[in-house]
Amino acid sequence: MRIEEYISSLPPSIISGDDVQLLDDSLRDIFRFAGLGKNDVFYHLGCGTGNSLVIAEKEFGARSVGIDIDVKKIEKAKKTTHGLEKSQVRCEDILESDISDATVILFWFSDTTVTEIMMERFSKLDKARIITIFDPLPWVLPSKVNFPYILHSTPLKTAKTLKDQVKAVFDTECIDFTTAWEHAERYTKAIGSPDAGNDRFLTILQTVTIWINAKKLGLSCTEEMPDPIKAYVEILRNFFNIEVKHLLE
Repeated sequence: MRIEEYISSLPPSIISGDDVQLLDDSLRDIFRFAGLGKNDVFYHLGCGTGNSLVIAEKEFGARSVGIDIDVKKIEKAKKTTHGLEKSQVRCEDILESDISDATVILFWFSDTTVTEIMMERFSKLDKARIITIFDPLPWVLPSKVNFPYILHSTPLKTAKTLKDQVKAVFDTECIDFTTAWEHAERYTKAIGSPDAGNDRFLTILQTVTIWINAKKLGLSCTEEMPDPIKAYVEILRNFFNIEVKHLLE
């Protein structure tokens, strides 16, 4: 099995993807990172159960809008947000929903088709801050990074090269094993549950992915694969039947 197939097969509670429920403390970190305040209109695209809307209004004073296409999740979100004065949830497709008044947007989708369409919509927003997790918006230079949280401000600034974008995200000229592990661990801590038993495994997966992607872009600190990466590649293949070497081709 290839690493992409394995990651796509994991449930949302394990790996990033559409409609992942973030922990409340992570949401607070995200809102502080984005500078969310009482004059903002916050949109959570793929809002799930709506916890983000409660925190955004009650603790940060923002008017909040949650959008999700899943009827059951919207029903839960309505119960969660019951009693809020300035917020609402909408059962809509984010590709078609009106987001024109948004000033802060939380966008965490892995589907490339969705991202491509939303990029066109984001580019039309005036002075909005768009937060992504782990991955930046394609070909966009972030305006602020506290990995795994990445902030993009409109008008979006296009990166000249993917190397420029990666350097901006990781704040380094080259990526070694330590850098890859540190950033993978930050990601795991941000999205993982304290009771999850797979956190270290997820960190290993993301470390390997970060280093290999850096290698392909010519941003690894050495041409030779670091010994820990070699060991992880062998562990993934021999014990979990997950193949990653093709990513270097």
